[in-house]
Amino acid sequence: MKTHLLFVAAGLLALAPIAAQAKIERVVEKTFTVQPGGTLTVETQGGDVRILTSKDSTVKVTAKEKIKAGSESEADELLKKLTLTMEQVPEGVSALAKYEKPVSGWRFGSWPPVQVDFIVTVPANYNVSLKTTGGDIKVPELGGKVYARTSGGDVTLGKIAGEIDAGTSGGDVRLTEGGATVHLTTSGGDIHVDRAVGATDLDTSGGDIVIKSVENTLHASTSGGNVTAGIIGALKGECRLSTSGGRVRVTVDNGTAFDLNASTSGGVVDATGLTITIEKGRVSRSKLEGKVNGGGPLLKLRSSGGDISVQTR
Repeated sequence: MKTHLLFVAAGLLALAPIAAQAKIERVVEKTFTVQPGGTLTVETQGGDVRILTSKDSTVKVTAKEKIKAGSESEADELLKKLTLTMEQVPEGVSALAKYEKPVSGWRFGSWPPVQVDFIVTVPANYNVSLKTTGGDIKVPELGGKVYARTSGGDVTLGKIAGEIDAGTSGGDVRLTEGGATVHLTTSGGDIHVDRAVGATDLDTSGGDIVIKSVENTLHASTSGGNVTAGIIGALKGECRLSTSGGRVRVTVDNGTAFDLNASTSGGVVDATGLTITIEKGRVSRSKLEGKVNGGGPLLKLRSSGGDISVQTR
């Protein structure tokens, strides 16, 4: 009998955290009439941020409150300490969700007790500034500028016409198309870009970088992965690709003219098929420096632990 009671007690203890983590959802919505070219500012703790676009001259903000409470009354009490503002400001529209500082007794990972996801519909020609401490950020398509920061989630961007400055401390960054300057960073994930029309700067401390179509200058650096890039047409200026722990692979159009400076500490350099004028003393298995098709802007490639390959399509 004592053993039976012990199992029951253990079962109740196992269920207690589940009950404590039960989520109650509330939704708050507001709509604002705006002018094209304004800026949406969103900031939340731990929640996701998703942007949609429409042809209307309005900004519709939907705040989804996810409350870690066991009852509606407990949820009401927790919401008293949440600051949720959705308002029109001179620059455009601001949406902010912030909870009071944690008190003793809260376990790591359980804060904040109220997590707010934002889904915002903006005009197609609008700018956004988005911040979250732990969620994902998604902007499918936008005609304006994008500034995005998350401490622990992924950043996924579609076709963006304006300048992009986006980063995450723990996730991946993906971009379908950047029409202007692009700056993407992550401390622990991969960076994947389908097309970059403007000058592009990519940096990750722990993942791979893949950029399928480079149409302007490029700087791509990773400390722990591979770098793969496809350069379309003539180089518009200096391009630098480097990795400390992987390989570098670049594809260029046949006949593209540039100065090649490629060096690796732990692999070989392969430029088979390129027409290169080698400068004296600038070639070995691990180093290749010379003018390709007469020379042009610099293509600088570096790896500390892998091979370097330059191929034509």
